[in-house]
Amino acid sequence: MNWDRVEGNWKQFSGKVQEKWGKLTDDDLTVVKGKQDQLVGRIQERYGIAKDEAERQVNTWVDTL
Repeated sequence: MNWDRVEGNWKQFSGKVQEKWGKLTDDDLTVVKGKQDQLVGRIQERYGIAKDEAERQVNTWVDTL
């Protein structure tokens, strides 16, 4: 799956995002609004990981959809 589909169906995917990254709040998901770079930044912030690692996690997650 590609990110465009995730972004276009963000309301449906936001629940799956929260299952995967439980530290993200509803407010985080509202701010992200399906933007990949925003999601990476929020994951990086909440989990205290490097940007490269957050990007890898997001890309791996998208590939499993």
